[in-house]
Amino acid sequence: MTTLRSIAFGILLYASLILFLIVFLPIFLVSGDDFAWRMTRVWGRTGMRLQKWITGTDVIFEGLENIPAGASVIASKHESYWETMAYTAVLDRPAFILKKELMRIPLFGTYMRRLGMIPVDRTRRGATMASMMAGARKAIAEGRPIVIFPEGTRTPPGTIGEPRPGVYLIAAELGLPIVPAALNSGTFWPKKHGPYRGGTIRVRFLPPIAPGLGRPELLARVKTDIAGAAFDLLAAAHHENPKLPASPDVAAALAAGALQSRATTASSQRSVNPSAAISAKEERT
Repeated sequence: MTTLRSIAFGILLYASLILFLIVFLPIFLVSGDDFAWRMTRVWGRTGMRLQKWITGTDVIFEGLENIPAGASVIASKHESYWETMAYTAVLDRPAFILKKELMRIPLFGTYMRRLGMIPVDRTRRGATMASMMAGARKAIAEGRPIVIFPEGTRTPPGTIGEPRPGVYLIAAELGLPIVPAALNSGTFWPKKHGPYRGGTIRVRFLPPIAPGLGRPELLARVKTDIAGAAFDLLAAAHHENPKLPASPDVAAALAAGALQSRATTASSQRSVNPSAAISAKEERT
């Protein structure tokens, strides 16, 4: 049943995307920004609704109050295509920093340019930074949040990559706060082709990191904040459904977390259930 629902969802999701790209392209190119973003948000919400109806996957966004009004940098863990779709629905006109190759996809690239996304050519480092900063300045002037995936690519659940310097350069040069964001989307929407699974995808926006830190300190802080919250959300998913498949990386991460939890219990005579902690935070968001 999971496989059949997964196939049905995949077909409907990508069919809706193609239909959206074709039907709205003429209007999209001549419409104002408000209409363009309104339709983009509709598409993002439609994708999440399809996912819930067909695969039984709920979505919870935590910590939305931590996102400053206007310009900021959202430094998000990246586990699947899901967050690209979801962030367009929940953030205010986000400007994604994305691979230049994506801009070459027919129709899709046209929409990305129209929405003011920020392409980077990872084969040309010097030129990449210059073009990225130019796009970032334009987005900031428009009061938009910039979404960057510090690891530079999708990473599977249970792992965390080293943040690349782009997140520091944007924050330092433009004096912007950084909002780390952790999630567990890859548990339910695999990076590689595989079954979409039911459950609860959680995204947690963490308290902003104020500008002023040096490069090593900032990158270490971003990694530590994201890694800690990502483990909490991963543990919550497997606590809610112990039958979820666990890769070696996930099993190792959960085991390490369990060992740490036992060590904390032994020293303080109290334990904290990651899932309970998450539930408490949900009530405040």
